[in-house]
Amino acid sequence: MNFKLIIVWLFITAIHFSNVTVAQTSTNTTTASKYENWYNLDPSSDNKFGMSVDKAYNELLKDKKSKPIIVAIIDSGVDIMHEDLQGKIWTNTAEIPGNGIDDDHNGYVDDVHGWNFLGNKKGENILYENSEICRLYKKLDPKYKGLTLNMVKPEDTAEFHYYQRVKARFDEESDKAKKEADKLATFAANYQYADSIVCSFLKKSEFTLAELNALNPDTVKSLKFSKDLLLFLYKQKGFNKSDFKEYLQQVFAKHYCHYNLAFNPRELVGDNPEDITDTIYGNNDVIGLRPDHGTHVAGIVAANRNNGIGVKGVADNVQIMALRVVPDGDERDKDIALAIRYAVKMGAKVINMSFGKEFSPQKKFVDDAVKFAEAKDVLIVHAAGNDGKDIDTAENYPSNTMLDKTRIISNWITVGASSEEKNKDLPASFSNYGKKEVDVFAPGVSIYNLKPGNQYKENDGTSMASPMVTGVAALLRSYFPQLTAAQIKTCICNSVEKYSKKVYLPEEGSKKKTKVRFSELSVSGGVVNAYNAVKLAEKMSSPTNN
Repeated sequence: MNFKLIIVWLFITAIHFSNVTVAQTSTNTTTASKYENWYNLDPSSDNKFGMSVDKAYNELLKDKKSKPIIVAIIDSGVDIMHEDLQGKIWTNTAEIPGNGIDDDHNGYVDDVHGWNFLGNKKGENILYENSEICRLYKKLDPKYKGLTLNMVKPEDTAEFHYYQRVKARFDEESDKAKKEADKLATFAANYQYADSIVCSFLKKSEFTLAELNALNPDTVKSLKFSKDLLLFLYKQKGFNKSDFKEYLQQVFAKHYCHYNLAFNPRELVGDNPEDITDTIYGNNDVIGLRPDHGTHVAGIVAANRNNGIGVKGVADNVQIMALRVVPDGDERDKDIALAIRYAVKMGAKVINMSFGKEFSPQKKFVDDAVKFAEAKDVLIVHAAGNDGKDIDTAENYPSNTMLDKTRIISNWITVGASSEEKNKDLPASFSNYGKKEVDVFAPGVSIYNLKPGNQYKENDGTSMASPMVTGVAALLRSYFPQLTAAQIKTCICNSVEKYSKKVYLPEEGSKKKTKVRFSELSVSGGVVNAYNAVKLAEKMSSPTNN
């Protein structure tokens, strides 16, 4: 729904409601669309711009054997108990669960299914974090506040210019977050109050639009105002209570956590986040406090294709290694680097990273980890980002361009998001793009997949597109284990499905509709196609090509 309408309604309803906030819990989940499996479909026979995954299994792989492949999901956490991931979770067999001993001597105690870099040995975990821009501003402002360029030491000139850029971005983003939170504060309280009134009157925690319409509020004054407000929301196309609460949560998290200079959650962890040698921290809680994002990502890669329930993941013979580094806020470079190294050392052959940010103060930590993965033949797949920007020019981290400007090309794939539409709307309006920096596009719009607690939900984002490619990469590594990470990338990028017509340039927030050739939005110029990739892998694996 269009949440901007809420701002208008706020001013209409603010004087009517008490500002009492009543806590609510919701188990609502988005209803699946008719084409909930569209990303597995074939562009020609199914008329949906999917990746031809089902066709690949049915026509090319049905009589072939595969070997299990470990896929590392570096994310917010994964609900490893989800019904559709059973039998798909990696287990560290060298570790004895729950004995409090580092049995395999890898530096992590009881790391049975992965590791959580956002917690401590007491089992306490971080949920919210600062944005990277906030952390940088907190670090640099005490040194440069109130100074002009002529007051700065010559050796600090570059850092001072960097500080000015950081300050400008922090002021802009924090001001925006505060204004949005201020606008919604009263409405959020009113909404929760109204919801509690109606739930209490109906004696149930969930209700339909029909039940809301049927209410007779004549005898209860507070119920009339509650019904009016909720009717406005429930009549908006696509309204969902769970999604709406999540939206409110995101708005307030930005102001009170992401851009709050007084907020310092890292103290809970107890490490020095700027010291890559300080590695003794975290815990083995790979689920974490809110694993929604990571669970959805993991499901796209590995949801059981043959259990008759839920959805079908892309890869059929994988083991998910869960590495928790992404909080509600910006991830730390150190955590990313250590998670990559953990994944490589513990046997992952493909790593998915569905996250990103504008600044990377400890980028060298990540660069060195990426080089380590390259040396060990591990493929990294990264989401391009959701800002509708050309990342050939806009900064987006992590990236495969090192600090010394050299590029790691062989084992790195950056992924933009596409839709099911074979028309001008093929690229997602929010997706980042780049003729040099984005390798491929993959399905990332209306992706119905896993939600914690044996539920399912529809999400959009390059965060969804990235695990599509990770799934195809895992599929190829599973059926063609002799191929290297570089060859797997070649198979994926050289077998994309092309679209020759012009499309709308992704420009999130822009009202204008610029048209460009789809081929100009990425290196490969197309959408990943598993069927084509398998055929190319077969050719590359044949004895005549070895």
